[in-house]
Amino acid sequence: MAELLRPARGGFLRPFGCGWFIREFLLGRSPNGSPSINPEVGAPQADVFYFYKRALMQATAVDQATRVEEKRARREKRSIEPANIEKLTERYLLRMPYKSRGCRFHSFVVYFSTIRRLGWVQPTGHEEPSSFQDHYAPDPPRRYFRLTDAGRTAPETAWANPHRALYG
Repeated sequence: MAELLRPARGGFLRPFGCGWFIREFLLGRSPNGSPSINPEVGAPQADVFYFYKRALMQATAVDQATRVEEKRARREKRSIEPANIEKLTERYLLRMPYKSRGCRFHSFVVYFSTIRRLGWVQPTGHEEPSSFQDHYAPDPPRRYFRLTDAGRTAPETAWANPHRALYG
């Protein structure tokens, strides 16, 4: 039987997947330098999305900087210098567009609603008021979400593809 070609984690062209990040973030483990949260309080969906995008950008910039520094060091026949990797990482982060990595917000909302239907996340009851600007109608509040026991025990393969877990 032939084994399918697939990445270990994160999907093709991504260092980690959306589901993995959501689970780790809501567990309070601060994946890839994102801030640590209280797992009982949870976080708003928009904040999870923002930190997911920032973590993807950070991981991509570090990967690019490391590859460039390795090539330069090999070409110049010297050792790899971590300070050069840090400088290149900052340079790549400043030049990287926000929308170039990861999914768009609507795709994230659809993904998040799927894991809500699976019962892996639930609202905590904590809400914050939100508003666009003064002359617009009031917004719905920012609802905080946390992982449920089902979300904690769901296998990593199900988190990687929640649509398959929902629809079979």
